[in-house]
Amino acid sequence: MTAIEFNSLVTREKSPLRQYAYQLTKDIEDANDLLQETMLKAFTYREKFIDASNLKGWLYTIMKNSFINNYRRMMKRNTFIDDTDNSYFIDSANHAIPNAGETKFIMKDIETAINKLPEDLKETFMMNFNGYKYHEIAELFQIPIGTVKTRIFVARRILRTKLKVYGEAYGIKHEN
Repeated sequence: MTAIEFNSLVTREKSPLRQYAYQLTKDIEDANDLLQETMLKAFTYREKFIDASNLKGWLYTIMKNSFINNYRRMMKRNTFIDDTDNSYFIDSANHAIPNAGETKFIMKDIETAINKLPEDLKETFMMNFNGYKYHEIAELFQIPIGTVKTRIFVARRILRTKLKVYGEAYGIKHEN
């Protein structure tokens, strides 16, 4: 097949290819870019096309593979397109949406574990958690500062043991 014959056959498939490109990309400009890339690859690798085979299938395969490769490349870069008027490219290292339901379950388990602490441990731990200094807690309860430190240490150890499953899930090592 000559280059002119090949060119004529490929050009006839341009309209259906454009429609397929739009189905893949859902954007006219991206579809035109994908069509252009497909045509360029078809003309570049014309000698790899076997005359007796299905040209339309060959072109669709080139387009589909180009689309997949472009998509993977974009995902690797962690880039998404902002659809505002100016269409900026925004690099986003984290584009996951946090699960509020999971957080509520975790907080409920933490509250339950704290409430099950012995009262003296719970009081000193919560005061420290709320920002009080050791010496302020010691003055308030009229106990030695060493006792405050010990109570907080013991409370943390108990909580760490009771909430071990969350530490493992989030990659925090549990040490005894």
